[in-house]
Amino acid sequence: MPTGAPDDVTHVVDSSRPIDLRLTLGRLARGPQDPTFATPGPNEIWRTGRFPAGPVTYRLLRTAPAQVVATAWGPGSADFLASLPGLLGEADDATGFVPPPRLREVHRRAVGLRIGRTGRVLEALIPAILEQRVQTVAAQRSWAWLLRRHGEAAPGPVAARLRVAPDAATWAGIPSWDYHRAGVDPARARTIVTAARAARRLEEAARLPSAAARARLRAVPGVGAWTAAQVAARAFGDADAVPVGDYHLAELVGWGLLGAPIDDAEVDAALAPYAPHRYRVIRLLEIAGAGAPRRGPRLPIADHRGR
Repeated sequence: MPTGAPDDVTHVVDSSRPIDLRLTLGRLARGPQDPTFATPGPNEIWRTGRFPAGPVTYRLLRTAPAQVVATAWGPGSADFLASLPGLLGEADDATGFVPPPRLREVHRRAVGLRIGRTGRVLEALIPAILEQRVQTVAAQRSWAWLLRRHGEAAPGPVAARLRVAPDAATWAGIPSWDYHRAGVDPARARTIVTAARAARRLEEAARLPSAAARARLRAVPGVGAWTAAQVAARAFGDADAVPVGDYHLAELVGWGLLGAPIDDAEVDAALAPYAPHRYRVIRLLEIAGAGAPRRGPRLPIADHRGR
């Protein structure tokens, strides 16, 4: 990808500890075809975002174990650079965290993992709503379709490759038939529109204490504990966010921590000893590839377009 363009702004972050960009920021991508995210190299990430001042494209390049060079384009560049330490997890404090016995080696190798925060609520909330009650791959297809249809070209040198997610007014104004064409059922579409109309109040949640922030999210009809936890992990950098009710969580935790299957009711007890780092444990389980061996066919992908 190009590495420079007119009107770019560059900033260097010299951290006091190592950072792995892919481990720290990889969960921001919504699948391999996410139009807002690209990883052209092992130490390089390109991403788009939307801030109060407008859209931004940014490139993050790790040039040393604890150094990242950030380059930004677009009217949102100054807002992005102000948010950069949070995005890179500079405030993430793992003091006192003792990994589960089965994850000690993974934790040792994932030395650059941090729980970062974007500070952008709608950006995290809408794809989480799309992931409600459907397989992840179906939600990722919907996200990509909607962004190609209703997003805008990325500022800077990658306009032909990346898209910026719509602003709140655009999300609220997407016609029902386009949600249908994207494979989004009416219930999820209504939740997205309702959230977009409340965007100003929801974005304020990034500055609230954790409990108050989640309560504000859950005041939106259709947003429950699972969705709020997905937003908390990404937008708020909450290292203790547990997506209760996640389809794969019991399998991930049971096999990864205990080496045996458990049910949803047992997940809380299995993770409780690791508070306030339960999401950190979940990330380590994901990095380790924990889970039960596959013994049967995958579930069919839900398609709501024919309904």
